[in-house]
Order: sequence, then structure tokens, then C-alpha cells
Amino acid sequence: MKASLQNYLDQWESPWMQLYYRMVWAQVGQLEGQKILDFGSGFGWNANHFAAQNEVVAVEPNLEMVENRQQENTYEQIVGGLSALSAFSNGSFDVILCHNVFEYAPKERLAMLREFARLISKEGFISIVKHNHAGALMQKIVFENALDEAYALLRGASKVNQMFGKIHYYDIATMLEADGAVSTFKTYGLRTFWALQPNEFKIETDWADKMFKVEWEVCDKPEFIALSFFNHVLLRKNNDENS
Repeated sequence: MKASLQNYLDQWESPWMQLYYRMVWAQVGQLEGQKILDFGSGFGWNANHFAAQNEVVAVEPNLEMVENRQQENTYEQIVGGLSALSAFSNGSFDVILCHNVFEYAPKERLAMLREFARLISKEGFISIVKHNHAGALMQKIVFENALDEAYALLRGASKVNQMFGKIHYYDIATMLEADGAVSTFKTYGLRTFWALQPNEFKIETDWADKMFKVEWEVCDKPEFIALSFFNHVLLRKNNDENS
């Protein structure tokens, strides 16, 4: 496995990665007996978690990640991308997860959203986690003191993730206007504060529990959502009475 992917896999045990997924799963909510699509499933951390009480289909194009995925719980794994979704009929899923994927596929982004709108059930929801440009600036300036890079970001430059490539920031409201089939019903902030702290704080025994309480307290407040490193957006189908 490539060194960059191995480094990412090794972070699973870190307190900040554990806290990230603890927050995401709490924001998604308790799911039981649902049909779930995890699109861009990576190492299977979401798929494996939700498969404990749900029927999960995971789709991931990176074979190395699939071969090294978590699979303590049983779920269907498909190696593929957008084209793999054509095998599923309309309304096949109660929940669709797509976390930190759209940033790396700008040309396919709208097509993905349209497929999700087709595949989600009338009562279901779509969970999108996306990078937040303002949050990236906060980390560059406060945590990294990378002022030249921060200025470049302000001037339109993009960050590059060593594993997945260039991060193409986007406005989800603009996407929804272009599609019209789904709309936002809830937005959360994610990783609002802990990306700004020195790493030595994060290895303290009770750090994760204390930080979770603080993050949870502010994750639905607009002023903190605007500055969080990630935004977690929940979408529902715009159901037409005649459809």
C-alpha cells in the first residue's frame, strides 16, 4: 500500500480521527434496519459501523483501500465509482453517505448528486461532509502559521491532499439550485476547534470526551458552522405530490 494511504489508515487509532467519526455518527443519528449506501467508502469506517444494525452497500474506486477496509460487520462492497450506481433502482436507499468526495471529483459532482436524488427514498436523507474554505484558512493561520499558504487560499488557490489530490471547494447551495431534486434540512459544523489545537493536547486521557462536549454544544450554531473545518449537510428529496 502507498505510504500516504498507510499513513491515513494508521490514523484510525488517533484520538482526533476517533473524535471525527464520533461526531459524524452522532450527527447522522442512530440508524437501525435501514438500507444505506456509503459512496466513497474508503477504508470502510462508516460502512462497518452502520452495518452492525443496517444493510449497507459500500462503493469505493480505490482497490488498495477496499483490500484494507474494516469488515467486522457484514456489508456489500463494490469496487467502482459513479457508473456503479446505475445498477440500483430508484428509491433503493433510506440513507446515502458521501463524505469528503465531491471535493475531488468536480466534473462528476453534479452527476453524483443527481444519482443520489434518484436513489434516495421519499422519507430518506443524504449525508454530505464537505471541506469548508473558511475552516481551512483558520487552520492554516492559527494551527500551522502558514500565512503565505493562507493568503494563496484567499486568492483562489486550492489545498492539495497528499492522498486524494487537489481539494476543489464548492458551494452546496449552488449545486442544489442546479439540480432542484433535493434540499438541505440540517447543517452541522464539524471539527470546529480541535483543528486549531496543538497535537500534544490531543493525547491527554480525557481530551476526546471534553472536546466532544464542546463541539457538540456549538455544532448546530451558524456562527460556528461558518468557521468549522468541515460542514456536514443533510439533504432530503423534494417530493412532488404527483411523482
